[in-house]
Amino acid sequence: MAVFSGLAEKLQNTFSKLKGKGKLSEADVKTALREVRLALLEADVNYKVVKEFVAKIQERAVGEEVFHSLTPGQQVIKIVNEELTTLMGGSQTGLNMSSKPPTVMMMVGLQGAGKTTTSGKLANQLRKKGRRPLLAAADVYRPAAIKQLQVLGEQLEIPVYSLGDKNSPVHIAKGAVEHAKIHGNDTVIIDTAGRLHINADLMNELRDIKETVQPHEILLVVDSMTGQDAVNVSKEFNEQLGVTGVVLTKLDGDTRGGAALSVKAVTGCPIKYAGVGEKLDALEPFHPDRMAGRILGMGDMLSLIEKAEETFDQEKAKQLEQKLRQQQFTLEDFLDQLEQMKSMGPLEDIISMLPGMGNVKQLENLQVDEKELVRTEAIIQSMTAEERRKPEIINGSRKKRIAAGSGARVQDVNKLLKQFSQSKKLMQQYAGAGQGKMAKKMAKKAKKSGMGLPFFK
Repeated sequence: MAVFSGLAEKLQNTFSKLKGKGKLSEADVKTALREVRLALLEADVNYKVVKEFVAKIQERAVGEEVFHSLTPGQQVIKIVNEELTTLMGGSQTGLNMSSKPPTVMMMVGLQGAGKTTTSGKLANQLRKKGRRPLLAAADVYRPAAIKQLQVLGEQLEIPVYSLGDKNSPVHIAKGAVEHAKIHGNDTVIIDTAGRLHINADLMNELRDIKETVQPHEILLVVDSMTGQDAVNVSKEFNEQLGVTGVVLTKLDGDTRGGAALSVKAVTGCPIKYAGVGEKLDALEPFHPDRMAGRILGMGDMLSLIEKAEETFDQEKAKQLEQKLRQQQFTLEDFLDQLEQMKSMGPLEDIISMLPGMGNVKQLENLQVDEKELVRTEAIIQSMTAEERRKPEIINGSRKKRIAAGSGARVQDVNKLLKQFSQSKKLMQQYAGAGQGKMAKKMAKKAKKSGMGLPFFK
């Protein structure tokens, strides 16, 4: 599910009406802004935030810069994009890293918000960037919290510091920092306890941990599906602890998403990360400008390119470019590309980052089908090595054998061979353009034709 899908669909529909008009009247703008106001309120954005946001847009949208421009509809969208970006924080806010290791991070929040999983995801992300994180199990109250963190540590091959559930959280946090200094861990992520609601015992304990280990980051983990409660929780934690940043979880599961648009405006705390899935790599740095672009259907090519660069093997990418230049691209290479693409995450999320593809209905019209990828892999794996390298030798009898071996139909084999041919031509067109330029060019092509890739029906 695309992030902010419900809100995105309503806003994009509203602005598509404006784009179609050669001239705009003040009444046109007011009608559009009324729809924007309703869409934001339905998405559970804080009422005061909505009121101020719409007032700012109206002030700018009925001025000279819109009515005297060549494309007034586009100008209004530009203003909304800028104000939406400002509302969510303006620019991306990174983590505070200490110049003298270890950097200490406290994960705080209510029970059920996803602190433990987020701690593991954050450690995983930092490890990918060359740091040596240590996870600290300081939640001694929730049954199996320590075990959950240890299992995550084993999966990620990241060490977990634990003293069991008989020691005080303050003692555990202090011990973890000392352990990190001795064993060369440059980052300590402390998973603290939560409660079902904010109470004095919880806050006193968290203040004690803060006073003892002097964290460089206090990250509040908030379940974005709780709507306005998420904003109220953020405000309370910030007043009591001095939160340095917010991590929004389950953003992919919230069709409303209003909490994300309200948190920064109400609390002043920057949103630093967003959890966008269950997998341990499904944690993204929060870029307000890119998120605004996704909501308004402008795409998010920068995040898509970064995701591709993180996922795709650089050495393999060079080899692929060489093969494309020499026209040696084979079905084996095609299969390898599909497998790397799968590791980037759900295809709907990837496609929604393409310009003009954020709208839910557009994605439905494309009929993205991940099962097609599985079928494609099965067909290619049923081929001989020679057939993968020279698909032109695949005749009628070979197609029947391949179809039988993969549990597919001959029509499916024909479809795959056609898709492969289209992809080969397309990729050869852009070989040597560089990854960034190639991705942008292919994005335009994808929007028009589906790129001949086997996840479109």
